[in-house]
Amino acid sequence: MRPPGAETVLVRHADIGVKSGKVQAEMERRLRDNIEAIVRDRNIDAEVERRWSRILLHADSESVDAATEAAADTFGVRSASPAVVVSPEKQAIVDALARTARAYADAEDNEDHPLRNKNNSNGNENDAESVLGDTFAVRARRAGNADAHPFTSEDLERDGGAAVFEELPDPEVDLTNPDTTFSVECRKNEAFVYTEQRDGPGGLPLGSQAKVVALVSGGIDSPVSAWEVMKRGAPIVPVYLELGDYGGPDHEARAMETVRRLAEFAPNYDMRVRKVPAGDVMDLLGEEVGPARMLVYRRFMYRVAEHIARKEDATGIVTGEAIGQKSSQTARNLGVTSMATEMPILRPLLTMDKTDITQRARRIGTFRDSTIPAGCNRIAPDYPETNATAEIVDNAQPEGLYERAKEAADNATIVDI
Repeated sequence: MRPPGAETVLVRHADIGVKSGKVQAEMERRLRDNIEAIVRDRNIDAEVERRWSRILLHADSESVDAATEAAADTFGVRSASPAVVVSPEKQAIVDALARTARAYADAEDNEDHPLRNKNNSNGNENDAESVLGDTFAVRARRAGNADAHPFTSEDLERDGGAAVFEELPDPEVDLTNPDTTFSVECRKNEAFVYTEQRDGPGGLPLGSQAKVVALVSGGIDSPVSAWEVMKRGAPIVPVYLELGDYGGPDHEARAMETVRRLAEFAPNYDMRVRKVPAGDVMDLLGEEVGPARMLVYRRFMYRVAEHIARKEDATGIVTGEAIGQKSSQTARNLGVTSMATEMPILRPLLTMDKTDITQRARRIGTFRDSTIPAGCNRIAPDYPETNATAEIVDNAQPEGLYERAKEAADNATIVDI
């Protein structure tokens, strides 16, 4: 829910605040640019303004919810709140809190009230019980000293709480776990009154780190892994290996759809997919390689990614691997296959359980496309190697595999999603 008359979005960033002043300013500018890009991509009528330690979006009442969602989808954002802006004086703030409480009370009694149909911080439609709840609290933060504001945060909470109490039906204060929190952020030149915080992804602004190659199969894991490194500020170069008879149209379609979803978080970055022909190599591995087939394939895959990374000036390779999730991903097998490249292999999901990865996929919107049936399970041998040594994989690896990897990378085509 948002206060009536809210036409500003207060955006809080995540890890940017721990940086030095110079780096923080640079990252805030990048964050502003990224929010602007998402706002433009979604055709939202809003103006983005950078302040020190905060970013503001100015929108009319029709666009403020969409602007809040856009900010909350931006990497580097911790939370976003649609807010009413008032002068930084105690009485003006108290009056705004009272007006907000009065509007909520009216919404309790009126099923057609506009506030009844807005989304709350959990993204669920409000019903008669969730418009207000049974308990409330007032939380206030005041920036600056007594010379800037002749009142304290406690003064705002006490006087604001009293004003809210007067406006609500059957009010009950709960300072520990309130159903509704009326919040105030009072800064030097203005104060913001809001009632919700929509969680963002956190992390760092996209583009604040060097780009990396992301191997995307279209399964559940790889797009989540790519999203995780994007959250830490690294743009991705998506790479998809086309597996010929071992993949098929559905295999490719789900990979492209998951990248398309990731691209919605990064409309100002190049998210075109590098599609690498690998069908002939898969045929070769199917004919010549037994239990170590998946390990040899992973070596090939890493070498392809390495060649593309060097062309794209990328600094690492991202995969969706997790320890023990598959036979090729035992701790020993990961060590053996990683020897194929000198480039760092980033595994954001390394210690995550499958249920946690699946939950993340649902939350970021890649799960549905990741579960389109595909034929890639035919790649794995019936009795895969789970405890390989370098010697075992070396002996199983067909001659000239790395040369084939370079040739495949050189023949990659760019797919505009």
